[in-house]
Amino acid sequence: MTSSVPRLVIAAPSSGSGKTTVATGLMAAFAARGLAVSPHKVGPDYIDPGYHALATGRTGRNLDAYLCGPDLVAPLFLHGARGCDLAVVEGVMGLYDGAAGEGELASTAQVAKLLGAPVVLVVDASSQSRSVAALVHGFASWDPEVRIGGVILNKVGSDRHEELLREALDASGVPVLGVLRRAPQVDTPSRHLGLVPVAERRSAAVEAVAAMAAQVARGCDLDALEVLARGAGAVPGGAAPWTPASPAQRPARPAGKRAPVVAVAGGPAFSFSYAEHTELLAAAGAEVVTFDPLREERLPEGTAGLVVGGGFPEVYAGELSANEPLRKEIAELALGGAPVAAECAGLLYLCRELDGRPMCGVLDATAGMTERLTLGYRDAVAVGDSVLAAAGTRMRGHEFHRTLVEPGAGAAPAWGLLAPARRVEGFVQQGVHASYLHTHWASEPGVARRFVERCRTS
Repeated sequence: MTSSVPRLVIAAPSSGSGKTTVATGLMAAFAARGLAVSPHKVGPDYIDPGYHALATGRTGRNLDAYLCGPDLVAPLFLHGARGCDLAVVEGVMGLYDGAAGEGELASTAQVAKLLGAPVVLVVDASSQSRSVAALVHGFASWDPEVRIGGVILNKVGSDRHEELLREALDASGVPVLGVLRRAPQVDTPSRHLGLVPVAERRSAAVEAVAAMAAQVARGCDLDALEVLARGAGAVPGGAAPWTPASPAQRPARPAGKRAPVVAVAGGPAFSFSYAEHTELLAAAGAEVVTFDPLREERLPEGTAGLVVGGGFPEVYAGELSANEPLRKEIAELALGGAPVAAECAGLLYLCRELDGRPMCGVLDATAGMTERLTLGYRDAVAVGDSVLAAAGTRMRGHEFHRTLVEPGAGAAPAWGLLAPARRVEGFVQQGVHASYLHTHWASEPGVARRFVERCRTS
């Protein structure tokens, strides 16, 4: 049964311990055994799920208790895990780290409890020996509702180092399920917002994932890890899988009339997207067509609405600017009143210019790179009516960028941010909704239905 899917949560005491290497390697190693593996990531991260998808051949999905609320974590997990033999969930930051000032909310520990999943703790053992036992004991005893089912020791230096670590952990009651030696060949390159996405380094990413799988298969007890996963039992609370829409919500389409085409930007410059967004658009009656603004000079035929999500347009500003035919067509679409939803990278692309290079010119604003990182969860309310939300709609979002748009808000802002500081942000004009805020539409399915209905009637 789907509600009893075997599952593991891969966590760590802190960021940089090796969660992504271990989680991705486990996914690929289990897949190589012939298992259908469902990949998941705690938090709002878009990049790690790309590596997870490469490892498993299935869509990487996020589980974020802040963006979607705790009640949706299990249903979204079960939706992604349909038909799978085993699920691996990569955590975020340290095991007990969550949204600032919100206790356990959005932490890996909270997600593990909501899923009733055993946790495998990945410990960077490079600078310790006997102290590892105190660290593991502390994490295992901090919250009795969190079950630490085993530990994987990462960055172990030698056979003697491994022996000391195992001796120290013998009395902890937490089994060692893997030992990984230092292996720089599995490292993946990073830049200003984290790992370089799969879409930008496909062949190198394939090699990196293969190296992770080989290292994990060589150093971990896959049989013991699978037994641990299979002992998880049913997901607590009798949760049912999430669905994009019930049959009653599916709009009736007049016979012979084509569904409205919603063009969704993709490719290396716009690789940030939650899978549920396109599922919600399709469930609302849209024909979703993905296109690459770096390669294609025209929008998909019949485009009635446009979604431009997150990514790295600052890295590809020259190529995006050089694609003048597409820039002009997008401007014409937007100025004609068609629905356009743009998040973060999409906001930059709609500006007049980015780092001095011409963009689409839909918004009378300029954008550029800065040294300052803007990062964090946000509580937001729609300031006025737009193609995405009615005035007063409350949503939670996430900001993550090193760019600045001037001005930061238009005459009609997209959102009023309520926390951590009150300000208005983004642009609403005609059918355009453009903002830095990344939101998860599963938390408010009316967003997709409203957008598609505007595509149908505009």
